[in-house]
Amino acid sequence: MTNERTLDELIRNFTERNLKKNVNRRSFLYGAGKIAGLSLGLAIAQSMGGFKVDAAPNFSEYPFTLGVASGDPLSDSVVLWTRLAPDPLNGGGMPSHIVPVNWELATDENFRNVIKRGTEHASPNLAHSVHVEVSGLKANTVYFYRFKTGNELSPVGKTKTLPAAGASVASMTFAFASCQQYEHGYYTAYKHMAKEDLDLVFHVGDYIYEYGTNEYLSATGNVRAHKGDEIITLEDYRTRHAQYRSDEHLRAAHAAFPWVVTWDDHEVENNYANVIPEKDQSVEEFIKRRAAAYQAYYEHMPLRMSSLPHDGGMQLYRDFTYGDLANFYVLDTRQYRDDQANGDGTKAHTPESLDPKRTLLGAEQEQWLFNNLGNSKSHWNVLAQQIFFAQRKSGTSTVPKFSMDSWDGYPAQRQRVTDFIAGKNINNIIVITGDVHASWASNLTTDYNNPDAPIFGAEFVGTSITTGGNGSDWRADTAKSLADNPHIKFFNNYRGYVRCQVTPEQWRADYRVVPFVTEPGADISTRASFVYKKDQTGIKEIAATTVPMGIKMSAEVEEDRHLAHARAHEKQMEKKRKRGAVTN
Repeated sequence: MTNERTLDELIRNFTERNLKKNVNRRSFLYGAGKIAGLSLGLAIAQSMGGFKVDAAPNFSEYPFTLGVASGDPLSDSVVLWTRLAPDPLNGGGMPSHIVPVNWELATDENFRNVIKRGTEHASPNLAHSVHVEVSGLKANTVYFYRFKTGNELSPVGKTKTLPAAGASVASMTFAFASCQQYEHGYYTAYKHMAKEDLDLVFHVGDYIYEYGTNEYLSATGNVRAHKGDEIITLEDYRTRHAQYRSDEHLRAAHAAFPWVVTWDDHEVENNYANVIPEKDQSVEEFIKRRAAAYQAYYEHMPLRMSSLPHDGGMQLYRDFTYGDLANFYVLDTRQYRDDQANGDGTKAHTPESLDPKRTLLGAEQEQWLFNNLGNSKSHWNVLAQQIFFAQRKSGTSTVPKFSMDSWDGYPAQRQRVTDFIAGKNINNIIVITGDVHASWASNLTTDYNNPDAPIFGAEFVGTSITTGGNGSDWRADTAKSLADNPHIKFFNNYRGYVRCQVTPEQWRADYRVVPFVTEPGADISTRASFVYKKDQTGIKEIAATTVPMGIKMSAEVEEDRHLAHARAHEKQMEKKRKRGAVTN
């Protein structure tokens, strides 16, 4: 109770009035960060201690309902994950006991050659999730794994270590995905992804969505329903993660390959920034909510202990070296950013958004990125991140507008990154991106307003798995978007993922799409393929096809995505008003 009182007193004293006063932004975030840190620590510590070990557990239902996963692979190590949840949508269905979970790692799918085994303890403090960090493995090697508790055996998962740092690597193939709103459609894309021959999968954000049932509506209609209202508490977030993992195709894709994950906003709340909520909410309560969301994210992802929430946040930016072929830098563009300028949305630039001190990455992450890029000797340097990096303007020629939530809303931060890359004469930058529920492919240049500016890389933006519902080839605003942004060479609005095939000489991106998600069973197509070579000529389309059963043109425009979020937020506020939680 002492810790709870301490937290409540801190939060009570840290009121939203601070936002309305002339408070230095850095001081505000520092104070909020301290509270967030205590909140995160308490969220975990309050449920620790005093648990007995149930050495011979019996389960009323199968405990491995959420499947298995692996992730954060290194050349000699990988994380194996599962969570015991016989009743996943009703608190998990586990007793408040520590439960031993045995694990095995083998070189064959039948487990005739088991090379590693051990026991981990699934504890209530982390929702009976298990994160096994297996070490001493061979580089660039496929392994199979499984778990056992009591008399119950988990599904079998397949994983793979990375090649040793500096080792000569001729090629790799991986996929990346994002934005999988459960209500908007079926995860058919994951069904197809699980059948690919991949070394790795990246998920670059919006793994879950926080909205209550039918608050966030797609243009083609919601076909599944979230359980419950908008998620706020730790139990809420745990249930939502469990509901998403209840999808067999998502589980299959996790079991087929090691995943590297990072979050965007909906793992907590739409367009939050650091400890600042979206709008019309209490900062104090949001700090508690963010702590709960971060913990639940860790509990449900194949992350290392180094990512366990502590000290005011959760360490998600990290790097992975794939031999001498590629260095991957996984960014966190949400946890450390300044608040969106100009009240968020799509706006013209103002002195606020152009402020050279504004940060998207935070000082430490920015320096970490520069140190890694400056020391890299790989054929490719890859930013695995969330939001549109290249300039993408709308509006008119006299009053151009930009998304305040993307890198466009933090132009000084993007310029610092661009200047560093240009100063080092780096020409092998690839950015992989999610967030915007559509496919885009763009050249990265030192000046997007100068068509003759040097090209230093390419950005491949992946569409959503489901978010937005059924897609189309183009939208009503596509022609204008491409005309306004000549460095952007491709747009498509179907759902799916991006498959990348990488050699030392070229980067190939295949846009793998399905024509619909509101019904199961859609076929997969490669809508277009692009290659980028390090010769400053930019990306080139090498293949394209029509998508059977796909809609050619829709009446949608980019702003519809923002309007759908705004309508969802208003539904949330209306529910609160009806409950008496909000006064007029």
